[in-house]
Amino acid sequence: MRSHFNRSALVRHLTGWLPAPMDPPRQDIAERLGEWLNVADAIALHAVHQALPGARPGRSTARKAAPDLRADLLRVRAALTKAFSTPPHTPTLATDTEFAHHHQRYMDQQRRMEMAIDALRGHVRQTLADAGSPRLAQLAALDATLAPMFGAREQRLLAGVPAFLKARLGQLQQARPEEWPPLFEQALQHTLLAELDLRLQPVVGMIETFEHAGHAPH
Repeated sequence: MRSHFNRSALVRHLTGWLPAPMDPPRQDIAERLGEWLNVADAIALHAVHQALPGARPGRSTARKAAPDLRADLLRVRAALTKAFSTPPHTPTLATDTEFAHHHQRYMDQQRRMEMAIDALRGHVRQTLADAGSPRLAQLAALDATLAPMFGAREQRLLAGVPAFLKARLGQLQQARPEEWPPLFEQALQHTLLAELDLRLQPVVGMIETFEHAGHAPH
């Protein structure tokens, strides 16, 4: 779990802008995730884990919902990708040196992602809970418990992404003083797309599990 291969696309993308490679973590993924949980979280997670075998199947809606989940995922991703590619209202000029409006724009897109993906994740989770499969219901219950536990820490980490963009802006302005605006715009969009893929991972995982359980669209 310490290799470059196992880093997310967002981490690989951002670390490519650093002057030197970061030292690899000395803890494995389980140890690092353990640092994200406090005693109350551990107790809540244990309680959910103990209750999982008793999950009751609900009314089956799998045949109707199976194709919808994948379509909903693609629709949300397409809408967000389109929003990312929309140019700013005021074109960026080579003489512009302030990062503030880029920072605000990035935070606006982060809020857009959070709202859209939270709604999609809740919909997918409910579909799994109602699919008539105890295992899928268990996965939905586990995701509902883990989401708030990791959510606050994740948001704090993602709030630091614009700092990398600010550093990249400075690099481009120094290296390409007359040509940096389109290069920075490309960097900003690529960063948003990498963050989008990271945020979507829990949703994609649930959808793939749903499909592999025999609910894939025909």
